[in-house]
Amino acid sequence: MSKTYAGARLRRLREERRLSQAELARVLGISPSYLNQMEHDSRPLTVPVLLRLTETFGVDAAFFSERDTARLVADLREALTGELATARVSASDLAELASRMPAVAQVLIDLGRRNQLLSERLAGATDGRDRDRGASSPSPHEEIRDFFYRRQNYLHDTDLAAERLAEQIGVRPGEVTGALTRRLADAHGVRLGAEPGERLHRYDRTGRTLHLSPRLRPGQRAFRMATQLALLEHDEELGRLAAEDFAPGSPAHALARIGIAHYFAAALILPYTAFHAAAEEFRYDIERLTDRYGLGYETVCHRLSTLQRPRLRGVPFSFVRVDRAGNMSKRQSATGFHFSRAGGTCPLWNVYESFAAPGRIHVQVAEMPDGRRYLWTARAVTRQRGGWGEPGKTYAIGLGCEIRHAHRLVYSDGLDLGNASAATPIGMGCRVCERLDCPQRAAPPLGRPLRIDPDSSTFVPYPVTDPGPRPHRETGRA
Repeated sequence: MSKTYAGARLRRLREERRLSQAELARVLGISPSYLNQMEHDSRPLTVPVLLRLTETFGVDAAFFSERDTARLVADLREALTGELATARVSASDLAELASRMPAVAQVLIDLGRRNQLLSERLAGATDGRDRDRGASSPSPHEEIRDFFYRRQNYLHDTDLAAERLAEQIGVRPGEVTGALTRRLADAHGVRLGAEPGERLHRYDRTGRTLHLSPRLRPGQRAFRMATQLALLEHDEELGRLAAEDFAPGSPAHALARIGIAHYFAAALILPYTAFHAAAEEFRYDIERLTDRYGLGYETVCHRLSTLQRPRLRGVPFSFVRVDRAGNMSKRQSATGFHFSRAGGTCPLWNVYESFAAPGRIHVQVAEMPDGRRYLWTARAVTRQRGGWGEPGKTYAIGLGCEIRHAHRLVYSDGLDLGNASAATPIGMGCRVCERLDCPQRAAPPLGRPLRIDPDSSTFVPYPVTDPGPRPHRETGRA
């Protein structure tokens, strides 16, 4: 078993709890000098100490894992691409910064993103665009994605509250709609009605009527009913959780409140303990789970990506929803997989292959430039408005996990998970990708001088004058 050095996180935890080294050492049953050595990475974090930390302070063991460091390094690489290209900092510098000073790393990431947004706004302003928009603020929707990303797509108290309510009102497969209908009527005097217009749902506060479009499938109706229950029964809690990151009254706070209500709804119609047991029993077979619960493919995939309850964890997944043009409208991650904020996504990723055969699940072992490998499933789903000739919406739904968890998935059967050379090399998007020899690259790499030669050509569309060392490949991570 590899040793865990987590001095920066241990020191951060101690400082947040306002404890001296002597006080924390006494709680952990070790000497202050031994604690000091762990905080300075002279000694690894031992399993007994880790267990005492999780039991005493209620933090999850993943708080001390290298997975968060990998996410920080990936974010730093994207935020500081120019500095890397000009050799002002090295990749090893970023790794050390993320490991030893994660708070400083996060500040640099925030500053890098603000600088990027400012540059984009200024460029737009010179073309007569975006004059009335804030010059250095991400969109509220982007902020909500970060809200869930920082929490690894799991809200512990919200999940527990939803599961308690599900048990109380009798939510079970095949009985969800009836249980929700009774709860809305008995506890809140809310009745159901039809919504004949373009809206999928509308809540009439005065008449206490939840209008639902007849075009909604049963699972979609249940989700909107569960969302309304969350807003009726846990409004204060939703607002308080959203206020942890956003000022009340701001657009981001309002969107976060809705996002948390949606999380509650999914946890209500798919209660954690029962759903986790079914997922493990079916080896995360998504189609079997959709049949069992009568819900859509996307809903089940999104719920699978939230199974991170302490002491009852599922496979940590990353979840994405991408359209044909490469726009990523949803991205959540409980893994170290990094989603690019710039330059689109990788065309070699199997989420795009799924558009060629809608309805079929595509499986891919993919490797990122840092050598980490993932098992990805992707399937294209289409939503129709209802009438003949009316435009619909088609998305690719991707669900991926680190290769070390892949054996728990039915989709790994028959794959050589230990063969790193069999993985498809992908990246974070052409604009920031480190793979200089990729023939599919759609944009020249940032900060790298191109080799322009009228007397020769290469299969790689953007050859550089000094490619440098190839991206590091890790092996044997299965």
